[in-house]
Amino acid sequence: MQNKLQELTDKLYNEGLAKGRQDADNLLSQAREQAGKIVAEANEQAERILADARKAADDLRTRTEGDIKMASTQTLAALRQQIEQMVSAKAVSAKVDDALADKEFVSKLIATVAGAFKADGAAASLDVILPEQMKSQLDDFLAKNIDKALAGSLSFSFSDDFAEGFRIAPKDGGYYLNFTDESFKALLGEYLRPATTKILFG
Repeated sequence: MQNKLQELTDKLYNEGLAKGRQDADNLLSQAREQAGKIVAEANEQAERILADARKAADDLRTRTEGDIKMASTQTLAALRQQIEQMVSAKAVSAKVDDALADKEFVSKLIATVAGAFKADGAAASLDVILPEQMKSQLDDFLAKNIDKALAGSLSFSFSDDFAEGFRIAPKDGGYYLNFTDESFKALLGEYLRPATTKILFG
């Protein structure tokens, strides 16, 4: 009887042990499978993050290169324009200053411009504005040298707004024509610009 009891105990023990081992193997297998899935998902996610980071870096590099190219093109164009303006200004500045400092040239220019305002042979009434700093030089000179036919239609005044040249306007008009040193320099600079560009940059 004791042998049978021992056999039964051993049988129950062995069956329980076998079942426990099987359950443990099943749990271990499930854990490994689940761990494999987690690792695979983590790897996929890491690849997606890496791919997104590479794309973002490529996009940033492309945008940055585009911005640098555009900025360098604009800077080069601005620099070329400054060089052209400096060269043109240097070429015309002294000549314009000399011409507009010449009293005879200025009086002939005023007479020519005033003559263009004649309507039906009659001179128009015009205001001529000259630089204040030239008042002592030009006041008497203009009175003596302007054509008598025009002299009665012209009134002269002086201004601190410009250094050389003059402005002229109809007395009843709301506009004036600029013949100052700055306007001549700008006009001649624009005229010379294509030639200057060709000489400097081919």
